[in-house]
Amino acid sequence: MLNQDELIIGGKTFTSRLITGTGKYKTLRDMVECLAESESEMVTVAIRRLNLLSISKDENLISAINWEKFWLLPNTAGAKTADEAIRLAFLGRELSKRIGQEENNFVKLEVISDPKYLFPDPIGTLRAAEFLVKKGFIVLPYTNTDPMLAKHLEDIGCSTIMPLGSPIGSGQGIQNKNNIQIIIENSKIPVIVDAGLGSPSEAAFAMELGAEAVLINTAIAKATDSIAMANAMKLGVKAGRQAYLAGQILPYKFAQSSSPIKGSDFLNVKQE
Repeated sequence: MLNQDELIIGGKTFTSRLITGTGKYKTLRDMVECLAESESEMVTVAIRRLNLLSISKDENLISAINWEKFWLLPNTAGAKTADEAIRLAFLGRELSKRIGQEENNFVKLEVISDPKYLFPDPIGTLRAAEFLVKKGFIVLPYTNTDPMLAKHLEDIGCSTIMPLGSPIGSGQGIQNKNNIQIIIENSKIPVIVDAGLGSPSEAAFAMELGAEAVLINTAIAKATDSIAMANAMKLGVKAGRQAYLAGQILPYKFAQSSSPIKGSDFLNVKQE
């Protein structure tokens, strides 16, 4: 049943398949309203951006979010090496405990050494992921669309695979459909398309491919009407997931009549 369709990551159950980010919004108020409108349940926050000594609503987005409603996904954005990402992951886990999520060991792992294209570093990601899994983290690694890397990350115990749709913040949509499909087909853990999605139709397309969820930030935060876009993305994700579960028709090379041919001979019957 569709109403029983749940997303499970690291033993934690979610009903929403839209994960939202907290960067690039015009104001904290816009961010909070967009989170509510999106109906997302998991929210990612870049640990490097935070002043962990401050809990003032005027100074820190952490205090602006109701953490009884949202699940924190700390991310290691800004880490250029595996060692930097590991340090940020531990800070993120400490933050989760400070906001009352004692059992939260989630981390979105990003290791990005390329300053121009912001592609994830596969070797650094694998190294950091292996260490963090051993330390009890629920690791959600951000990766390029390499099926073999995805398999290695799964084999060492990562809880999801998060291949990019296209470069971060680019709004180019899904640029490597075939590889993402291969990752989805071969994965026994949830695949979450992360980065580059710019429209609700692209979010729906990712879900139609069989992705378990999508993570969207820039497309919502930078939209002319961010709140309306948050709602649109929510609907796109739901539509794409429902289409995937419904079972889409396979494409045909030639046209297929929508009306049956059988029984149409009466048109040739002569009138008496």
